[in-house]
Amino acid sequence: MVGGGLVGAAIAYGAARRGVNVRVLDQGDAALRASRGNFGLVWLSSKGGGMPRYARWTREAVRLWPDLHDELLAVTGVDSGLQQNGGFWLGFSEQEVEKRAALLARIDREVGGIPFQMMDPAELKQYLPGIGPAVVGGSFGAHDGHANPLMLLRALHAGLKAKGADVITGVDVVKLRHDAGKGKFGITARDGQSWTSDRLVLAAGLGIAKLADQLDLHAPVTTTRGQVLITERLKPFLHYPTNKARQTREGSVQIGSTSEDVGIDDRTTTDKIEWLAKRAVASFPALANARLVRAWGALRPLTPDGYPIYQSSPTCPGAHVVICHSGVTLASVHAYLIGPWMSGLTDAPEDFDTFRSARFLDPNASFTNDH
Repeated sequence: MVGGGLVGAAIAYGAARRGVNVRVLDQGDAALRASRGNFGLVWLSSKGGGMPRYARWTREAVRLWPDLHDELLAVTGVDSGLQQNGGFWLGFSEQEVEKRAALLARIDREVGGIPFQMMDPAELKQYLPGIGPAVVGGSFGAHDGHANPLMLLRALHAGLKAKGADVITGVDVVKLRHDAGKGKFGITARDGQSWTSDRLVLAAGLGIAKLADQLDLHAPVTTTRGQVLITERLKPFLHYPTNKARQTREGSVQIGSTSEDVGIDDRTTTDKIEWLAKRAVASFPALANARLVRAWGALRPLTPDGYPIYQSSPTCPGAHVVICHSGVTLASVHAYLIGPWMSGLTDAPEDFDTFRSARFLDPNASFTNDH
């Protein structure tokens, strides 16, 4: 496994828990960790509006998340922070609320099993008594929730060690090769260290761009910057996560997030911090009196259409690549379904060709995403 972030660690854990000998080559904290900028939502609502297979994939993920949480807690003692009692999207205009309702209705109609409830301000106040007058309506997803991305990453790494995996940090992989005669892969790091393996999974986030071509894998990836704010610890008042703010178990409120096309630039900016703060106060006026204690930015990998790539190499059997924007939400299916598949224990999940990168090879096609 090349990549030890949320995606790579979940897939590697899924293989290790099935008895596979696993080695994870992780760049470490020098990497552009997407988990640093993840808002922490375990979210089904509105996912897959342009790809029904992705909606079904996400539905399976949220169904399996409690199993992963319980297993990691039992194996490692680390609490991933899962709370899955539903979540809210909040809108500031009738137009965006109507657009939201139409999107959710279409997804549930096309996919099934993704219920939602639209609510007016009076109904929202029954669950979120602190909402402000700027909120004109919203939606509730009963399957939604949130977790702690950093604790999830810690739990996955602890789980890997508990299952006997070899986790090597500080590794900057620069060269990959495939020996077809021996059925082996060679991996070389910038400092000259090298390893061999029977199988190879690339889940290195933004680092995939320079590696995938070496194994005949098409893996277009770009960046999106997410800026996030965190408040001081407050008395519990927000008992459900929302798309604009969520209160952690520790009491702090995480406010997020932006989605910016800025290249390799993870700095914070005053204008976006101000925008996030104003939006949060408009949602929950009491936050106007809260102290902000941190603001940070992080880069997240994104494909041209925003949906994942799960791809096997056509010429290097045993090589795979994964690009995913929702490392928290999909952690459970990455562990329980992708890990066994990419380690050779099972077939690919049903109807998975949808996620192949061939969809990006049409020179006349154009792509947009809703991130």
